[in-house]
Amino acid sequence: MNRGAGLSRLEDMPALLDRLHRMSFRAVSLLPVAAHGRVLRRFFQWTHRVPDPWRYESEPYELARHETTVRHIPGRAYRRVLDVGCGEGAFTRRLAGALPGARCWGVDVSDRAIVRAATRGGTAGFAALDVLTETPEGVFDLVICAETLYYAGRGRRLRLLLSRLRSFMAPGGVLVLVHEWPEARRLYRYLDGDPSLRKVSEHPYDDPSRPYAVTVYEHVGSPAPEPAPEPAP
Repeated sequence: MNRGAGLSRLEDMPALLDRLHRMSFRAVSLLPVAAHGRVLRRFFQWTHRVPDPWRYESEPYELARHETTVRHIPGRAYRRVLDVGCGEGAFTRRLAGALPGARCWGVDVSDRAIVRAATRGGTAGFAALDVLTETPEGVFDLVICAETLYYAGRGRRLRLLLSRLRSFMAPGGVLVLVHEWPEARRLYRYLDGDPSLRKVSEHPYDDPSRPYAVTVYEHVGSPAPEPAPEPAP
């Protein structure tokens, strides 16, 4: 057996599994919105059958990414902050510590994750919410979404999710997105064409574990038209 070739195949396995994971959610996004949400809820409920499944509390890569994200948040006064896809709240709590003058909220589709987040203490608030079909109360000066957009798949569903994020923003508000690089370029293409948003900055990081970018937008005007309603199932 060629041990070098075998080792190469083993090293490629995480990347292959990640591609399969993303492809499966592209297929799920072909379902009607409500069914799509139910599948995501069940998936994340299953994922959170154990605490901190992605090791956001302990993995050096995740901890460093959280610190980098906070560093790129524009320096200004924030009153209300929303962390979309917060999981068990590791980054939401980090935000609350970095922005003591703001009221920080984390939302996630998994009830199980939110229950764990809420029992950790701290000043942040948490709610179980499907952002594709449910709207948090009020608007936010800062909205953050990390490693979440690809669960919307492609095309119309992705555009819907991005339009929902934009609708959560107060005029002049900031949107911070953190996703794999260079995939982020594809994920954000609808935002780049939205006249209500201005790209403030983009910072790619060629991390050996997983390249990513922190991208910042500002709400500057009237939004682009909402995507056309999806046909009924």
